Amino acid sequence: MADASRMPRHTDSAYEHELQTLRKNLTLMAGRVEQMIAHAMAALSERSGDLGRATIEEDHKVNQAEIDIDELCLLILAKRQPMASDLRFITFALKMVTDLERIGDLAVNIAERAIDLSKTPSTIRIHEHIPRMAELVQSMISDAIDAFINKDAAKAREVIARDDEIDELYHQTFRELLAEMPTAPEVRLHALIHIQSVAKWLERMGDHTTNLAELVVFMIRGTDIRHYGKLDVPAS
Repeated sequence: MADASRMPRHTDSAYEHELQTLRKNLTLMAGRVEQMIAHAMAALSERSGDLGRATIEEDHKVNQAEIDIDELCLLILAKRQPMASDLRFITFALKMVTDLERIGDLAVNIAERAIDLSKTPSTIRIHEHIPRMAELVQSMISDAIDAFINKDAAKAREVIARDDEIDELYHQTFRELLAEMPTAPEVRLHALIHIQSVAKWLERMGDHTTNLAELVVFMIRGTDIRHYGKLDVPAS
């Protein structure tokens, strides 16, 4: 390994380029995750096993994005020894890609259930609340990353508050599916179990996205709200 003291000094413009690349890569990774969710939901609604399998293949790009961002963050930390806001930005980016990667894994789970459900009778449909849950998750991811890039604590708090609707939709879905299960024929029962799993994974995605938004608030305000009720901590 080269002696760090002998490494060439970089210009401020080169350092800024590295930070811009990090911002771009993080945004692209979040976009890939959103796309995976959209494709997994399309596989469900269109009863397409092929689209489900294609969604699973997309996870490789998300995993590679996590690796690339991790390496870039560590490289910047080693070369630049950043301070203050830059240091917070880079260290929090390292944390955020972990949640994004896990959301991608959950999208894979949904795609796998879509493949299974594509083999069931065409009369079986997903629950009415599930598309709305997916829509909320996708918007939360986009807004959480936007809040991170633009250091917008207010927008991050809006994301956190939005998770309440996902939780309520999940609880409604759980109750309604559970009520149907005792009298459902066997084929329908297995489908209901798969649909319940999809709702649970979307709810977990909401939790991971809430983690992203909470990190943004922590980065900007210096206040860790992860161990409090959703928005109990003052904004200032």
